[in-house]
Amino acid sequence: MAKPFKRREGRPLADLIGPAIEAACRKRGFATADLIANWPDIVGDRYAETTQPDTLSWPRRREGASDGAVEPATLVVRTDGPTGLYLAHELPQVVERINMFFGWAAVGRIKIVQKPLTRKKRRAPTVPRPLDAAEQARLDGTIAGVENEKLHDALARLGRAVLSKRG
Repeated sequence: MAKPFKRREGRPLADLIGPAIEAACRKRGFATADLIANWPDIVGDRYAETTQPDTLSWPRRREGASDGAVEPATLVVRTDGPTGLYLAHELPQVVERINMFFGWAAVGRIKIVQKPLTRKKRRAPTVPRPLDAAEQARLDGTIAGVENEKLHDALARLGRAVLSKRG
């Protein structure tokens, strides 16, 4: 006799992708993908789009060193030429932010490497075309019965976006 079907609850995508990404991150010296995922929050808007953590290289353990003593790592950051110059002046602050993120002195220095970034640049959002009179009248008639002002405005924006892509 067949087993009864069991429904599974939905799982967040991050729970599914995390283990797959972590193997690739370990090859680059990162124990987890947290530093890469939170890089824009760590460096701020000024460097979020123009810099990228590349590798984290840990020094070899010295003989006779205690188990708890870990020397800080060197973080290699990819960037373009002009941004690298500005970033070089703010390295102490960036190292401090990274170590605050980890909660301990994980990074001792940052090495700046001028290489192209591997992520794609974001496209600028497209501006929807204006609706003609017939489309606007149809949209106004559809949402006329909505009394809540915020919901009415949200539905109007959604309707304009949908109708502007048609046609």
